Amino acid sequence: MASEDCQDARIARIAAAIRVIPNFPKPGIMFQDITTLLLDTRAFRDTIDLFVERYKDRDISVVAGIEARGFIFGPPVALAIGAKFVPLRKPNKLPGEVISEEYSLEYGKDKMEMHVGAVQAGERALVIDDLIATGGTLCAAISLLERVGVHVVECACVIELPELKGRERLEDKPLFVLVDAA
Repeated sequence: MASEDCQDARIARIAAAIRVIPNFPKPGIMFQDITTLLLDTRAFRDTIDLFVERYKDRDISVVAGIEARGFIFGPPVALAIGAKFVPLRKPNKLPGEVISEEYSLEYGKDKMEMHVGAVQAGERALVIDDLIATGGTLCAAISLLERVGVHVVECACVIELPELKGRERLEDKPLFVLVDAA
């Protein structure tokens, strides 16, 4: 949870603003839809504020956002804490020279890419996304950044699906989550 004080009204407001859509994109999936959170200006601001409060004094120089929803939460957090924002994208979306990290999905593989030179060895990074499920994309992001000498301080997500055990895949990397979708 986001706060030692589990009674923080902001967490309840954020959780209430997330719409759950049953059987999307396929039967049995309970899709956590953050578009309704984005429509609620108070809950959206609370989300950004909670992240900023946590990271403002952590000496983070890079906020790495995972495509596509990490692009929503990452830039305002980066600006507020004085860090640069680096997009981590799907293949063939970034112009110029990139480095890639392949990762496994439930059925198949995918890749994540980052511009060469976007980060420097020794920088301290926060990896941000909307949701952690199995942890595959966060693990790929961590690997991509660490390959070039960046220290990943923590990963941050709005929502966690704890039953999918993504947190366990992160091993020793800390994970900060606002809402458990249990």
